[in-house]
Amino acid sequence: MHGGKPLWRRSSACGNETECVEVAVQAEHILARDAKAPAASELQFTAVAWTDFLRAVTQGKLEGQ
Repeated sequence: MHGGKPLWRRSSACGNETECVEVAVQAEHILARDAKAPAASELQFTAVAWTDFLRAVTQGKLEGQ
């Protein structure tokens, strides 16, 4: 949080700046939003759900889904 607002970050691996997901930590949740539409609604995840998602991505379990 920064000044009461989420501090959004992008991955350093993001190739095209407009085709990224931004994430922020807010209390006990992880927020995610589309970098192309930062004013649109963000998704909210528990820390456990976010960790499970990242694990599935790094293990290639979501390819072709």
